[in-house]
Amino acid sequence: MNVLILGSGGREHTLAWKIAQSDRVEKVYIAPGNAGTETVGQNVNLDPGDFESVAEFASDNNIALVVVGPEAPLVNGIHDFFLSSEKCSQIGVVGPTKAGAMLEGSKDFAKGFMKKYRIPTAFYNSFTKENYTDACEFLRGMKKPYVLKADGLAAGKGVLILDDYEDAVKELDLMFSGKFGKAGSTVVIEEFLKGIELSVFVITDGEDYKMLPEAKDYKRIGERDTGLNTGGMGAVSPVPFADNNFIKKVENRIIKPTLSGLREEGITYKGFIFFGLMNVGGDPYVVEYNVRMGDPEAEVIIPRIESDLVDLLFGVTEGNIKDRYIKISGDTVVTVMLVSGGYPGSYEKGKEIVNIENAHGSLVFQAGTRREGNKVLSSGGRVLAISSYGSHMNEALVKSYTNADIIDFQGKYFRKDIGFDLE
Repeated sequence: MNVLILGSGGREHTLAWKIAQSDRVEKVYIAPGNAGTETVGQNVNLDPGDFESVAEFASDNNIALVVVGPEAPLVNGIHDFFLSSEKCSQIGVVGPTKAGAMLEGSKDFAKGFMKKYRIPTAFYNSFTKENYTDACEFLRGMKKPYVLKADGLAAGKGVLILDDYEDAVKELDLMFSGKFGKAGSTVVIEEFLKGIELSVFVITDGEDYKMLPEAKDYKRIGERDTGLNTGGMGAVSPVPFADNNFIKKVENRIIKPTLSGLREEGITYKGFIFFGLMNVGGDPYVVEYNVRMGDPEAEVIIPRIESDLVDLLFGVTEGNIKDRYIKISGDTVVTVMLVSGGYPGSYEKGKEIVNIENAHGSLVFQAGTRREGNKVLSSGGRVLAISSYGSHMNEALVKSYTNADIIDFQGKYFRKDIGFDLE
């Protein structure tokens, strides 16, 4: 059978790498893919947002399973489109319908959902431009630092944490004035949770679920978590403080109430759920939901899955995931992102990447790359993820950092302190 993966980043390269290992899979297609995905499958020049073209390709190429990598197609309803298509309604889609994708597509919806189903999260309120004065007064009553979140999708850049009230008011005005486009037409203001972050993942058929490995990612561009937020500069799995006791709290207080709440709302959810959590004094609080695998978390989680991922994915689409088998490696996996100079601000593309073939002892998952003849060129802010196994974190990090030095392109930058707070 054939599988179609939608997306073009490091997450999609990692998914393609793992899915291609399954004995059940004849061919893996990636749309549109990158220079890395073409080494494990066939790239297809399709826009994941063009649902009609995606469905036509799936129908014409005997696709049995569509795995949606990024959030935008899910929020815009690609699963619903397939369900309503006469030719494609029987093709399994891994990813929620539009209603379920609102958990990520609207922070206001997600916060209201958590409040309704008593899922622990930060105190908050939501405002529109018409309530600007009320929003300023609400901010004044909050303790600093001030947290502002654009309601909609903003490519991972819609969250601001500010220490000064006047700066927060200015940013609020900019958000209402279009700083993040339509995503900022509603702004969520919430209390700042002090603790340490981690990401927990499940894969679910809407009734039952399997736990995937947890991970901790590093979002800030600068070492010791300084500077601007990015899409992620590296990740580690497992997370030492996420012991059995903590994960049981996550399951009982967050995962089970979330799935129960979705069913109560009449939402059939089939796919991944990413719980962005804050460990506050040993208790988990939800910072955000994502409705797909994370990136760069995928680059450490998927390599730790030793069993057949495709079998799990069919458990999702066929509604029998409780009967499916999952085996997780006991090794630690880390990933270090190589990014373009200037990222997450302005940066140049088209830089030749050399020595990928000389990276030994690591998996190199390509994110922002494209092929031009025999050359691999940078095409995005986050360019490569260098993932490595180790019996402990530092052993894995040595491998990734060694290869991060070997692989080169003009303007290359990477953080040299991934995992610093887990030692």
